[in-house]
Amino acid sequence: MRAAIYARYSSDNQQDASIEDQIRLCRERADKESWEIVGQYQDHAISGSSMLRSGIQRLIEDALEGRIDVVLAEALDRLSRDQADIATFYKRMRFADVEIITLSEGAISDLHIGLKGTMNALFLKDLADKTRRGLRGRIEAGKSGGGNSYGYDVVRKFAADGSTLRGDRSINDGEAAIIRQIFRDYANGKSPRAIAKDLNSKGITGPSGKAWGPSTIHGNSARGTGILNNELYIGRMIWNRLRYIKDPETGKRISRLNPEHDWIIRDVPDLRIVDDALWQVVKDRQSAASLGPQTKQSEDGFWDRRRPRYLFSGLIRCGSCEGQIVNLNSVRLGCANARNKGTCDNRRTIRRDLVEATIHDALKQHLMEPALFAVFCEEYTKHINTLRIEASSALTTRKAELVKITREIDRLISAITDGVAVAQVKDKMLDLDRHRIELQAQIDAADEPPALLHPNMADHYRKEIARLHQLLSDDRHRHEAAEIIRSLVDKIVLKPATY
Repeated sequence: MRAAIYARYSSDNQQDASIEDQIRLCRERADKESWEIVGQYQDHAISGSSMLRSGIQRLIEDALEGRIDVVLAEALDRLSRDQADIATFYKRMRFADVEIITLSEGAISDLHIGLKGTMNALFLKDLADKTRRGLRGRIEAGKSGGGNSYGYDVVRKFAADGSTLRGDRSINDGEAAIIRQIFRDYANGKSPRAIAKDLNSKGITGPSGKAWGPSTIHGNSARGTGILNNELYIGRMIWNRLRYIKDPETGKRISRLNPEHDWIIRDVPDLRIVDDALWQVVKDRQSAASLGPQTKQSEDGFWDRRRPRYLFSGLIRCGSCEGQIVNLNSVRLGCANARNKGTCDNRRTIRRDLVEATIHDALKQHLMEPALFAVFCEEYTKHINTLRIEASSALTTRKAELVKITREIDRLISAITDGVAVAQVKDKMLDLDRHRIELQAQIDAADEPPALLHPNMADHYRKEIARLHQLLSDDRHRHEAAEIIRSLVDKIVLKPATY
């Protein structure tokens, strides 16, 4: 038996030693069973609520490629605590004919997936609820509920028993002076972009330890983000303004604004940095300058924050600083760092339509030159042949196994007709029939081998690119055509010419 060991730890209270302990225990079990250990997979300090982990993904890949016979872990929750993810992992291992064994539960079956998956999901919810209750207690006591804002230092205190007291903050005088200067500059009419440039020119680092940007200063007033919207600077601590939900597709946390009646607000006068008069002047100017989320200032809505994306938006980089190239106005592009932060000396601009035309011409004329296309055809054919061989081999194996199972079912039926009690073979027949149905479904769903490349594919490609360009002017197909063209481009780098 070829065994693969998986180990994981997630919390700050655990250490790398936890991984080593898990692996050691699993190795002892493998040695006892005389299994050959063919791989060790591990994820350090990563939550088990998501399958977006490098270690578990490599394990799945090797299992599906037939390199593993059994997965060995300390407990089922090491693989995943998410109910849907552990069920999917179990199905994929069954498909690869790989057994899952844990030191705590033994051989994993459908029963374990149903019960333990539910228990682990409830554990995650209970842990989240307990964490929120603990943070709520800190807020009620006038302490921080987590994280730290620019302008404050974390104060470390210890209880009489030596345990750490968390949540205390004190004003950082140096950063507080910068905050007051930002408020005064904005109140006097200076823009967030100009303020950011001024701070960067003086060598003052931003809250993240990097350069200042306009968004760091103006933020989002509804969400309370940005220097100008942080109410802690006037001695008001607000907790539970936002909630965070993990995107099941990407694993990234997405913030959502909670209803205002769910916010927890406490006065902390010791943490005030800005006086009420200056704060109100800033709020009045923000209100006067606000366009609102739907308002347009011009007919084409260019200055609206929800303006439509241009053909290559987000794909163009500055060749001097590697920062984003952005729309400076409705016609020209330029370096965002040079314009917003003053950290790049590339002040040159270029017409957006010229960039789009140049890239489109490159796609149409140069990408599929005969020499390059010949190499592509050769490599593509090799890859297709490999896929065909693998698919054919897997399909042959499944068909052979289906014949074997059908023969076994027929044998059991014959045994019943010869007088064997049905109760003795019923469970075995049900298992075989379930497996037969699964195999038949896999055989029926097997993809047909992909078609070979047409010899005139290069000419066809050029014609399709030209047609896509025409579709960009068609309102019905503009969005679809733009997405296809963008998918052909990984990155565009604009370098200032030297003369």
